[in-house]
Amino acid sequence: MKTRIVPHNSKFLCFSPLARSPGFTLIETLVAMMLMAISLVIILQLFSGGLNSGKIAEDYTRAVFYAREKMEEHLLSDDFQEGVFEGSIDDNYRWRVDITFSGSGDEGEDEDEISLVDLFVVEASVFWSVGERERAFQISTLKIAEKRYEDE
Repeated sequence: MKTRIVPHNSKFLCFSPLARSPGFTLIETLVAMMLMAISLVIILQLFSGGLNSGKIAEDYTRAVFYAREKMEEHLLSDDFQEGVFEGSIDDNYRWRVDITFSGSGDEGEDEDEISLVDLFVVEASVFWSVGERERAFQISTLKIAEKRYEDE
C-alpha cells in the first residue's frame, strides 16, 4: 500500500486506513448520555420538590382560612361564652376554639374604680393529617366584652 505525503498546511485530508474517522467514539457517547441522565434526574427532583412545597403551602393556606373563619364565627356570636368548642370541617381538617376568661380590665388601676369590661383569650387551632404526621396551625386574640353582672 502506497501512502501519500501531504504537506502540513495542505487542505487535503489523508484517507489512509489508519486515519481517524471524524465522529464520536463509544466512550464519548456514553459520557454524554450519563451527563444527560444525571441532569434529567436532578431536574425531575426539583420539579417534584416544587410540587410538594406547593401542596404544603396549600394545606397551610386552608388551615389559616379555617382558623380565621372559626375565630370570627365565635367572636361575632351573640351568645359569646367561655369554653372549648370542637368540630371537623371535612375528612382531613379538625378545629378547636378555646375561649378563656383573662380577667377584668382593672389590673393596675385603683381599687375604687370598677371596670366595665371583661377580657377573654380566644385561641383557634386547626389540625390536619399529612401521611402519618399531624400538622397544626393556631391563632389567638383578645376579646374585650361588656361586663356581665351576676345577680346577687
